[in-house]
Amino acid sequence: MSYPLVSVIIPVKPGKTVSALECVKWLDYPEERLEVFVSEGTQPSRQRNEAARKAKGEILYFLDDDSCPVPDVLKRMVGHFEDEKVAAVGGPSITPEGDSFMQRSFGAALGSFLGGFSIRNRYRRVGKARISSENELILCNLAFRKDLFLREGGLNEKLYPNEENELMNRLQEKGYRLVHDPDAYTLRSQRKTMTAFVRQMLNYGRGRAEQTLVSPSSFRPSHLVPTIFLLYLLSTVFSKNILYLAPLGCYLLANILSSIHSSLNWREWRFLYILPPVYLIMHICYGAGVIWGFLRGLRGVGRKPRGEVVIRQVAINNR
Repeated sequence: MSYPLVSVIIPVKPGKTVSALECVKWLDYPEERLEVFVSEGTQPSRQRNEAARKAKGEILYFLDDDSCPVPDVLKRMVGHFEDEKVAAVGGPSITPEGDSFMQRSFGAALGSFLGGFSIRNRYRRVGKARISSENELILCNLAFRKDLFLREGGLNEKLYPNEENELMNRLQEKGYRLVHDPDAYTLRSQRKTMTAFVRQMLNYGRGRAEQTLVSPSSFRPSHLVPTIFLLYLLSTVFSKNILYLAPLGCYLLANILSSIHSSLNWREWRFLYILPPVYLIMHICYGAGVIWGFLRGLRGVGRKPRGEVVIRQVAINNR
């Protein structure tokens, strides 16, 4: 097999440790066909774009600074690029077994139907490699054809998060394919605290709303379900009709059933008491984030470029 040159790009905040480099050293891929860039700055989409312009590889492989891909991830991904219509290939981000109980509960919620819905396969290994959509792909473990990436202008620097979703949606509209390979996965820890998880869900909702404003064709009615649920919860304060609480009762039942299902899947009985509030918090926060994103859009979507981006190429010949 002829191996294309792959450029691994890892954005990081100034002064932060890049733990992903330890795993990159053990990738099962010819050393001479691999180059690694660490892009330091405060605006990840811009950091990735600038590193992509410096890269020489045919394939750009994006990791987060705390991602740990399995050794054969690149061999799996480059194989899918043999189809010339494939623009991007990715795999799930799996919660490590060594994560804390709280972190694993976040991973269980994100990987469930009730919690993750259409994006749940970003956080679990299910099925075989397949043609997919932005719903199943995640930027902490995602490869693009460099020529297409640059031709399309790279990631939209006005967006963070959801910058990769907007680009992938654009590529699909032009007839290119996206591939999700469950076996091309990375291990990545979930947020350590409830406060960090709340912030994550708020930003996910905000990112989805801002992506919708930039790319209306990416909108799906399901994106508004958490917002509608939040507004419904607020409206229950003003209702005196007991029947008005019926949807809430259905939600609580679904919440409990999903918690039971996840506790059995993960073989963790403690999920029975932690997942019900986690589900409620993630739905409320995501819904609030969507509102936040649309309100921000009234002032214009996006972030202004700020701060310097420092890119350094990292040697990996000590494997």
